[in-house]
Amino acid sequence: MGKFSVILPAAGQSTRFKNREKKPFANLDGRAVWLRSAELFVTRNDVCQCIVVVAKEDQEMFRRRYGANLAFMNVQICEGGRERHDSIAGALAIVREEAEFVAIHDAVRPCLTTELVDALFAEAAARGAALLAMPVVDTIKKTNAQQKVESTVPRQGLWMAQTPQVFRKEWIKDAYAQRGKVGKDITDDAQLVEALGHPVYVVEGAATNIKITTKGDLALADAILKSRPKPKGTGPVHPFGDEAQW
Repeated sequence: MGKFSVILPAAGQSTRFKNREKKPFANLDGRAVWLRSAELFVTRNDVCQCIVVVAKEDQEMFRRRYGANLAFMNVQICEGGRERHDSIAGALAIVREEAEFVAIHDAVRPCLTTELVDALFAEAAARGAALLAMPVVDTIKKTNAQQKVESTVPRQGLWMAQTPQVFRKEWIKDAYAQRGKVGKDITDDAQLVEALGHPVYVVEGAATNIKITTKGDLALADAILKSRPKPKGTGPVHPFGDEAQW
């Protein structure tokens, strides 16, 4: 099926999280949020590289706290840029030659499942680009600047994008090389690839694949993880608890 390089952006400022820790480094049922996101990829035979993007000001803390995890899981660190697209561009520059596809997954989406990754990787390998998304089920209203309803938008064919988003390596690298031509109103990586004319396909995700933005989301993620049955004889893919990371 080809080899995948996985990029986990974790360089945001977490301004809405309002906690002493930035959200990728917050504790989620015993392990950091970013670790729970990375664990799903590092043991896969089809993943040849995992890169976590960390802000410059967090580098020293990150290496000190998670050095043992990084070594055991063979995760690379890339320094983040001023904006998210700068961070992804920096990570793309160190993607290995052997990778045929690049998967970009929010480091703060720790409730992803193996089954979703399997389906998404298969679709991307077959079609070139795919992302997880959820169909819109609520009624959508379009308003003006005064929040007066102007119209009701038909929801047929509307999807809410999630991550991972997976692309042929040359497609996403070319898309980022030409991102200046697309404009500034880019909200996800798939939009850049779409702008170059490449087809991107949707794989239905899950409502539980949440992105942690606030502390309330962290509590919800904790409940989601604890509600899942734990297979016998399994545990973390690394031997280091949070206590050993300091």
